[in-house]
Amino acid sequence: MKVLANDGIATEGVIALEKAGFEVILKTVAQEQLVDYINDNKISVLLVRSATKVRKDIIDNCESLKIIGRGGVGMDNIDVEYARGKGINVINTPSASSHSVAELVFAHLFGMVRFLHDSNQNMPLEGDKKFKELKKAYAKGVELKGKTIGILGFGRIGQATAKVALGVGMKVVAYDPFIDHANVELGFFDGQTVNFEINTIPKSEVLMQSDFISLHVPAQDEYVISEREFNLMKDGVGLVNAARGGVIDEIALVKAISEGKVSNAALDVFESEPTPEIQLLMNSNISLTPHIGAATLEAQTRIGEELATQIINILG
Repeated sequence: MKVLANDGIATEGVIALEKAGFEVILKTVAQEQLVDYINDNKISVLLVRSATKVRKDIIDNCESLKIIGRGGVGMDNIDVEYARGKGINVINTPSASSHSVAELVFAHLFGMVRFLHDSNQNMPLEGDKKFKELKKAYAKGVELKGKTIGILGFGRIGQATAKVALGVGMKVVAYDPFIDHANVELGFFDGQTVNFEINTIPKSEVLMQSDFISLHVPAQDEYVISEREFNLMKDGVGLVNAARGGVIDEIALVKAISEGKVSNAALDVFESEPTPEIQLLMNSNISLTPHIGAATLEAQTRIGEELATQIINILG
């Protein structure tokens, strides 16, 4: 059977699949050519990340497809229930990239509270001429230890983010409409573990209590954070979105920054991705990355291995 990894797959996943007798095709087929390619080559498994869309046209017209796999958590780019209704297995890798996303959140947070995203631009330009001025400008950083982080969405990635926060010494408050409480196990290099029982609280309470807020929610029809939510937050709050573009009202975010409600924000995802709004890209109070939350070597290895295992279990 043939597997088309249209958006790529780690070498470890390829090796595992080939050992199990699958032919893995590492080729990126244009969206409009996918139906013909799948049919011409009798593809049994289509693997995608976020670039390729698997909608009804592919599902209805590709009878050889037995599995659609998403390398990652969110499956917004796949008509999941429709595919399953047609008898096609739809799989993803919900836990493989959780820690990678959590580390990116804290890369942004550490950078934000010490102005690294701004100083890394200005030091090369003016560090030799305005060293003292820059030193003064960046001398009012704060520590994360002892602060409260609010986590909106307390699934796997939200809990992974909580683990890093607890390790840093932060207080964690969380909201999730589907989770009442979670046992968060914090593991250390020597095998010791510490368990934290975290009960979720109403969203409004999280917004009011938090010094920093991190979003870990799926794509939704309405904004999770808009002007109403900003009004509930503390003045000078920090905000991170490494979840999905479109869960924050970006116009309201820019306004909240300009008014001092939000001191700094970090965005890894955008409403108009892959062409983010210029007012976001040019705002010195926003730390920016190009949707790389799961893009670590370790996460991609885990994703490839997890996809291979599921495929082999289903079709092997």
